Amino acid sequence: MKKIQNKLFLTLALLLVFNIVLSQDYSSNWKGHFSFLNIQSVSRGETKIFAASDNAVFSYDILTKEIKEITTVNGLAGELISTIYYSETYELLLIGYVNGLLEIVFEDDDEILSIVDIKNKPSIPPNIKRINHFNLIGDLVYISTDYGISVYDIRNLEFGDTFFIGDDGAQVKVKQTTVYNGYIYAACDFNNTGIRKALLSSSNLINYQEWDKILNGNFKFIQNVSNKLYTIRSNGVLYDINTDDTSSNLFTYSVLPTEMVTINNKLLVTTRNNVFVYDDALNELSVINQVSDFSTIFSCATIFENDQVYIGTKNINNQGKPGFGILETSLSDSSNFNEIHPDGPLMNRVFSVEIKNNYLWCTFGGYSVFYEWVGDFAYSGLSHFVNEQWVNKPYDSIAAVVDNPRFLSHMSINPFNPSQVYVGSYYSGLINVQNGEIIDIYNKDNSTIMPFVNDFHLTLASRFDSQGALWVTNGRVNNPLNRFKDGQWTSYDLTGIISAPLNNLGFADIVFDGSGNVFFGSYGAGIIGLNIIGNGTFKNIADESQNMPSTYVSALAIDKNSQVWIGTNKGLRVLYNAASFFTESNLEVQSIIILDEGVPKELLYQQFISDIEVDGANNKWISAIGSGVFYLSADGQKTIHHFTKDNSPLPNNDVVDIAINEINGDVYFATREGMVSFGSGSSETKQSLANAYVYPNPVRPSFNITEEKVKIKDISENVNIKITDIEGNLVAEGQSRTNNRYKGYNLEIDGGVAYWNGTNLSNNVVRTGVYLIMLSDLDTFETKVLKVMIVR
Repeated sequence: MKKIQNKLFLTLALLLVFNIVLSQDYSSNWKGHFSFLNIQSVSRGETKIFAASDNAVFSYDILTKEIKEITTVNGLAGELISTIYYSETYELLLIGYVNGLLEIVFEDDDEILSIVDIKNKPSIPPNIKRINHFNLIGDLVYISTDYGISVYDIRNLEFGDTFFIGDDGAQVKVKQTTVYNGYIYAACDFNNTGIRKALLSSSNLINYQEWDKILNGNFKFIQNVSNKLYTIRSNGVLYDINTDDTSSNLFTYSVLPTEMVTINNKLLVTTRNNVFVYDDALNELSVINQVSDFSTIFSCATIFENDQVYIGTKNINNQGKPGFGILETSLSDSSNFNEIHPDGPLMNRVFSVEIKNNYLWCTFGGYSVFYEWVGDFAYSGLSHFVNEQWVNKPYDSIAAVVDNPRFLSHMSINPFNPSQVYVGSYYSGLINVQNGEIIDIYNKDNSTIMPFVNDFHLTLASRFDSQGALWVTNGRVNNPLNRFKDGQWTSYDLTGIISAPLNNLGFADIVFDGSGNVFFGSYGAGIIGLNIIGNGTFKNIADESQNMPSTYVSALAIDKNSQVWIGTNKGLRVLYNAASFFTESNLEVQSIIILDEGVPKELLYQQFISDIEVDGANNKWISAIGSGVFYLSADGQKTIHHFTKDNSPLPNNDVVDIAINEINGDVYFATREGMVSFGSGSSETKQSLANAYVYPNPVRPSFNITEEKVKIKDISENVNIKITDIEGNLVAEGQSRTNNRYKGYNLEIDGGVAYWNGTNLSNNVVRTGVYLIMLSDLDTFETKVLKVMIVR
């Protein structure tokens, strides 16, 4: 009964409170592809556990074994999570973030509230807003932060007072609070601020003088277990504290614990290697140790009445070992573990993503945009998504075959054999992976790929051409362009364009025009082209006199009209005729000028373009660091979508790579905080109409035809479509090159898919009946007739 009453109060509070934001659920068009292996915090209810990974959460029902994800797709912020707490009484989950954001997830209705009071508070420096711990006492949540303690009223959904409890009211880092003998105790971890206490019933806790310092030092944890008080100091010493504030040094942990919690009159202390379970008198009930099959770092733990224990694990980044999500074990048999987490990739720090024929691969970590090494993320592995499941290859499994496979970066999937992928690296060379197994490693010993210093084989962008040859760029060497075909390697000297190869940090995408000429971007010499069908010479465009905004080309794409789209670290340019690259002597690239509220301006002016992809309708997907993703019309004049962290599930606005599934039109966005995909519906066109089909069929009354639309799939590139009723009356008509999507036609064509909103030429929804869909390829004169039944 109390749960129902509390839920009613919360519902009423939602209607009255204005300082919170109700997050949007994006699950109808988006999917999340997050890693849940690196656990930050756990909390439990009666039959569920909740586990927070880097920036996403999942729940696990211990009775039904059901796993449910809560990610940015459901409305989470995508920021780095520091702690969580589940209230069974209120049936909600509190999520605290490193930047001070507080989110509340209501379990029953999946609503998510974002509360920005701490995050946006100007009087608190941004580097000390971290939320460390939630302590729910009655209806009030005492929030431990890096600046002090804030109080949140969970019934009325509003903040109360904030307590700055340091000397003279200074801001101090509070790691945990607990209630003992009528007092609230705070463990402070800053400048010897120690353990502080105040009378919980005091109406003046905002006054720092109410808080007495009872122990010196820096402390990480404090917990009350059956009216006994224990705390752990930053040097690993465990103390008990008596009612008269005297304390005793009990013992010292060999490794500083990562968490201490009280559950069911048991005290759980987690270290990186063990979970210690004590009773209220600190008698050791069990010690759960790591086993060889699950070499990891323990981060947190919880326990149920049946003595089942659930342990959070973390990545060992400097060894390339991922965590295992949650490990389930029991006090009676703590040597057996069961791994629990949603399916997902190895890490959230995605560096590169590629997809071909439903085979998706991604790499992680690596180096920055200026090729600076990024510490522990050198050891990161590979993830493969196929048949709706993730297959992960951690670093240590690759290192068993490849010597030092560090900084795995760019990839190329063989379009003639999608089970084969080539993976570049900063050290080992080019790695050939087939059916998930490493077949070959190409380096100076068996290819034209050369090290730039010692054994550092910097292999970068690679791409297959239409003849099945693999082209690979090799950084900071005299012959950076390589071709691999039929077991033979060929390299090309670029010293005529790049006189100091060591100073050219790297190369971007490789593309081919209709004649087979090769274009690739460099990080110091602009866009470079190889006239392979002519005299085999190289040419580049890099100068400001050629309208290039920078010599640093970071992304490259060629569209269906043989236009080369060039992304740089300072904006976007287009070469409108790829063939002219080698024939014109005074060649210039062009910026795209758009009207913004009637004022002409350059599209993506001074933006750092990280990737450009062309979809089945010749529209452009462009990611710009700090600005999210732009979905542009074929000519760039119309912005169809501009996705950012604020209006989409993107975890942040630094999208580093994009990949498009040509079969179903799903677009994948890789960021350093996780990967999401958007169902654009714009798939590739087909060579013929042989496999064209219409769905849903029949169209039932429950189907919202005007919004969800009837789809005609697997159509060819240049097609005319007429829709008539059974008597031959024209209902809708369109052509590929005129009835583009997002222009308001009742029949829209987007690549390999046409969309009919069920209306006729008078813009009225059609009546029940059978309708004929007549397809005509305007190039080959192939025709096909489909039928669709509409029931209203």
